[in-house]
Amino acid sequence: MHRALLLAAKAAERGEVPVGAVLVHDQQPVGEAWNQPISSNDPTAHAEIAALRHAGERLGNYRFPGATLYVTIEPCTMCVGAMIHARIDRLVFGAREPKAGAVVSQNQLLDHPAMNTEIRYAEGILAEQCSQIISEFFAKRRQEKMQARTSSTL
Repeated sequence: MHRALLLAAKAAERGEVPVGAVLVHDQQPVGEAWNQPISSNDPTAHAEIAALRHAGERLGNYRFPGATLYVTIEPCTMCVGAMIHARIDRLVFGAREPKAGAVVSQNQLLDHPAMNTEIRYAEGILAEQCSQIISEFFAKRRQEKMQARTSSTL
């Protein structure tokens, strides 16, 4: 999770929502990424999906049985779907995402009986740090918007 937090910080430096993800298989990182939808003009370039793509390129496969995905924030519906298709074994995330979280917050997709694969999950790992980086990012963004409005009215 520490590595995922470092990746989230890279996203924030680039003006992206600070989410980082690391896919680990046989105790080795095989894919990692940070959010990149803005810079890549790709709405699917969430950290989780980019980490799965990275692992796929490295391993020459699109399925990762036995792998664990570490991500700083609870995944959204799209990312949960990608994890299911990738057949990862386990998800570990830091902080909940109350608006769009699809594991425990808004939807419980991994617990849905229609899912064709079982993914175990754990939450709250370094939750305070994971929550803090995203809260600080959005606080800074709000401050920048207020400053821009203030300077445009002067």
